[in-house]
Amino acid sequence: MTIIKTGWNRRQLLRTGAAAGAGLMMPHIFTRGAWAQDQAFCNNPTGATVTLGFNVPQSGAYADEGADELRAYQLAVQHLNGEGDGGMIPLFKPSSLKGNGILGKKVVFVTGDTQTKADMARASAKRMVEADGAIMITGGSSSAEAIAVQSLCQDMGVLFMAGLTHSNDTTGKDKRRYGFRHFFNAYMSGVALGPVLGEEYGKDRTAYHLTADYTWGWTQEESMKNATEALGWKTMQAVRTPLGAGDFSQYLTPVLNSGADVLILNHYGGDMVNSLRQAVTQFDMKSKMVGGKQFEIVVPLFSELMAQGAGDAVKGILGTANWDWKLEDEATKAFSKSFGAVYGTPPSQAAQTCYAQTLLYANAAEMAGTFYPPEVIKALEDFEFDGLGNGKTLYRGSDHQCFKDVLVVRGKQAPANQFDLMEIVKTVPRDTVTYDPAIFGGELGPADAKMCAA
Repeated sequence: MTIIKTGWNRRQLLRTGAAAGAGLMMPHIFTRGAWAQDQAFCNNPTGATVTLGFNVPQSGAYADEGADELRAYQLAVQHLNGEGDGGMIPLFKPSSLKGNGILGKKVVFVTGDTQTKADMARASAKRMVEADGAIMITGGSSSAEAIAVQSLCQDMGVLFMAGLTHSNDTTGKDKRRYGFRHFFNAYMSGVALGPVLGEEYGKDRTAYHLTADYTWGWTQEESMKNATEALGWKTMQAVRTPLGAGDFSQYLTPVLNSGADVLILNHYGGDMVNSLRQAVTQFDMKSKMVGGKQFEIVVPLFSELMAQGAGDAVKGILGTANWDWKLEDEATKAFSKSFGAVYGTPPSQAAQTCYAQTLLYANAAEMAGTFYPPEVIKALEDFEFDGLGNGKTLYRGSDHQCFKDVLVVRGKQAPANQFDLMEIVKTVPRDTVTYDPAIFGGELGPADAKMCAA
């Protein structure tokens, strides 16, 4: 675990190439809940700093996503502390952020490597709370990690602002009062992508699923089955694959002899890169004809970061995304410029959601006028905002799921450069992907403050 207790100093800023200065916003909601400042709660910051815990996979199948998440977190810390160009802060509204840390305390952070494993993510988060005094934990690139850490944070009385997690369960059966998700979910991917698949490939199709064998893969498979079978598609078979398998040839070999004419890869990160490249290059699936139909491959959850890894194999592949750096809104432009100036590459959707989550937590504390978790939770529940790159967004109070527009994307046939690998096919309005929280069940549980009990 890396511990950074001094915030961003001059040497760190020079190393990242960050510029000085930040846009400031006047608070729109005056201090409320000030009484809570005297309440006892886990890791109440009493000094000049406040510590956040950035818990990401720095190794394992989702390490590329974790690395980009960490870049975004570090950038968010700079901007919250009034360093750099301010990124999205000047455009985020309604906002109570002042550019002087959180509630006047300078933001510092600790980091940990989850190794893309739920048990390691939980252990790392626990250390951050107990040893490092983290008042908020954020991160994860696997829904298994997110759900494990979210449960821990509920028990310990520390807020969890989930990073990359796409399982329906995160804000469904496994939702918790202390957990919040900005990223979209598998259900939304199915609702957004299904109609486009019908238009592009017709309604007489047979699908074969390869599915990551954990909570995200299961709910992604279920959501895609529901969406495609509603079109009239048949599901030939669904085969579970271990996370981090590396070589998927044993799972791909039976596909072309199955009679299926569409392969749906419910994989993400390095697994998606490997399985897609093998399907396209080793098995040449995209050139095949089955029953007079062109064989197709679908990747329901897609990103530019994975497209870079997969190379030419992504061309023509349909999927969905939470966000894309090429969106034309001013917030996206500001964040992409800020991120690119420091790191030399555009941000991924994982980076954007993690940056947004850090600002949303900080803003909620400012709105509440306290770090007291029950008051911060109240500030986040049913908070509607704009200016973080996804258009108007609602943090629904009943399940702590964000609702915003969803992108249907496709791998470009002729990309302009190494970062321009996906095109936006359709923007699906948030009302279309909004659902009744009762369909996924679960209980948020209490918001009682705790003294770091686990």
